[in-house]
Amino acid sequence: MSGQGSRPSGLIGTEIAGYRVERELGRGGMAVVYCAKDLRLGRTVALKLLAPEYTRNDAFRRRFAQESRVAAAIDHPNIVPVFEAGEADGILYIAMCFVSGLDLRALLDREGPLPVPAALRIAAQLASALDAAHARDLVHRDVKPGNVLVAKGIDSDHPEHVYLTDFGLAKKSLSLTGFTTAGEFVGTLDYVAPERIAGRPVDGRADLYSLACVVHEILAGVPPFEREDHLELLWAHQYDPPPALSDRRPDLPGAADDVLRRALAKIPDDRHGSCLEFVAALRTATGEVGPRGRTPTLVDARVATPAADAPADPVRTLGAETLTVSAPVPEPPAWAGPVLKRPA
Repeated sequence: MSGQGSRPSGLIGTEIAGYRVERELGRGGMAVVYCAKDLRLGRTVALKLLAPEYTRNDAFRRRFAQESRVAAAIDHPNIVPVFEAGEADGILYIAMCFVSGLDLRALLDREGPLPVPAALRIAAQLASALDAAHARDLVHRDVKPGNVLVAKGIDSDHPEHVYLTDFGLAKKSLSLTGFTTAGEFVGTLDYVAPERIAGRPVDGRADLYSLACVVHEILAGVPPFEREDHLELLWAHQYDPPPALSDRRPDLPGAADDVLRRALAKIPDDRHGSCLEFVAALRTATGEVGPRGRTPTLVDARVATPAADAPADPVRTLGAETLTVSAPVPEPPAWAGPVLKRPA
């Protein structure tokens, strides 16, 4: 291709640390994610590169190495496996399992609120992943639909297989609270726990709060708190009572409202003891109301991958095939260029 409107092929075929880049999958403020081929083992991976401002922080580098090892050691069917984490030419990278499917954000955008049985299946798998991480003293800090991958399950009794991603960079690496030293908030405001907003130390109960926000959205179609202004949204998480889930889902009993209200308690001690305890309480409260209902359609040519830290263009995040057909191949961020080398 030529002409002013065209863009060069950019990264295709470049290599970093034994991985050959094939296409971009998503990017955010702190990372860019590529589909890449592991040249040593011949497998396809999702390769995340971190922006250099994090590489220059010695404390972050040490924490990154430590938590990447812990994340890689978690052998759990609902956590995206981390194959490798390291540094190449001053850029930190993480190689993760490449998962085919949709992320939960795209699924909800397409399907709307899900039937109770499907919602409970997804929630239970997420809860199991989070509890496994918390048992290793890892706090995710950014549980949101974009970090949940939903692949096709093994049979009609298990129609979805859910993966929680972005554990290769647990947000505890950045600070003990929700903020970096520069005052930048880490996480997504629709799902953030009150203690993180207040700058208090957090543990797994903050992830439980975020999970409850996600479950509310799966069932109601929207997160529990909707505000036009970011400051108003932060205030709502800290001080406003959560809305009744049954207002948007009249088919759900009032007992489900009580379960969500406890999981969304402002004080961590008032929440459930674990994520699985929350989901079990919700299952009991709903009685898995109604028929099995439709199963979300998961067969899709698009590819879900570990997301970058900020919301990305869904075409870039999910539309791997769409990218190669209808979108120009994007150039790498300026900071990533030097580390991506053409093979000799």
